[in-house]
Amino acid sequence: MKFFLLFSSILFLNTYAKEITPLYQLHTSGYVTDYVLDGDKIYVATDAGSVDIFTLGSEKMIGQILLEPITSGRGEKMDTYITRVDRRNGKTLIVSRAKGNYRDVWIEEGGRVTKIIDTSKKLLVRDAKFADDNRIVFATFDADVILYNISEGYKVYSKSNAQSTLTSMAITNNEIVVADESGVLTLYDLEEGSVSARFEGQNVDKVYSVAYENGVLLTGGEDRRVAVYQKEQKPYYLKSSFLVYSVGLSPSGERGVYSSGEEQVLQLFNTKTKRKGDQLIGHKEIVKKILFISENSLISSGEQNELFFWKID
Repeated sequence: MKFFLLFSSILFLNTYAKEITPLYQLHTSGYVTDYVLDGDKIYVATDAGSVDIFTLGSEKMIGQILLEPITSGRGEKMDTYITRVDRRNGKTLIVSRAKGNYRDVWIEEGGRVTKIIDTSKKLLVRDAKFADDNRIVFATFDADVILYNISEGYKVYSKSNAQSTLTSMAITNNEIVVADESGVLTLYDLEEGSVSARFEGQNVDKVYSVAYENGVLLTGGEDRRVAVYQKEQKPYYLKSSFLVYSVGLSPSGERGVYSSGEEQVLQLFNTKTKRKGDQLIGHKEIVKKILFISENSLISSGEQNELFFWKID
């Protein structure tokens, strides 16, 4: 009887888990480096010096934010490589590469682009997100977590992450979570910059990507592990056959997804039961970012000039 039930469960999973192809794709001005949702619009940062703006459900670009080209060490004009983008209340946060591998930071509002941080600050920004209308959180290659006041132009605090170089960051519910090259996750209180908790043991090498939703932490790393930490439950990890460059969580935190295998399949799974579900098929390049729009839809991008939109059951 037990064998029959086990066989039936396996048959059920194999029957109903399926391969899903993209609902549609968007073509961008350059390789996608980052993107963010703002209502029904998506802002896409590229390596071609542009933030391309689209409306969800439409394949037509409705606008662009353009940065002036920079001059290389050889005196040649080249596109400004935009590394990060974020949106809040009509403002666009843009981080771009500059001379000496430092970063310039820009704010766009009402069509006007203003540089708020230049290379003189020698800021090596790895990730950046709005904390509120007047503050930005930076995670740096120097392993610092910084809260920066835009209007006053100063650091509210700068906290050194003693573990290792930071690799990824997420913000939710007045908390900042950063991942590093040692596989440790550190949770900071946004207002104070104090450490609330540390999570470790599931990743044993560099974490490439972290997602944080509704109390659930999800990571993917160089150790080919997908780690899950959640309140009042024992942490665990799933093993992938390839380096896990990107992960994503649905708003409820119950649906997870990660890049799996050399074919860059996106594997869905239930974070509560660990059960794997459908696979999203279509990427040809390494997937670098996955973002849920809702419980049943998501966006992904790889090292190419396309965004993939998916609808899941």
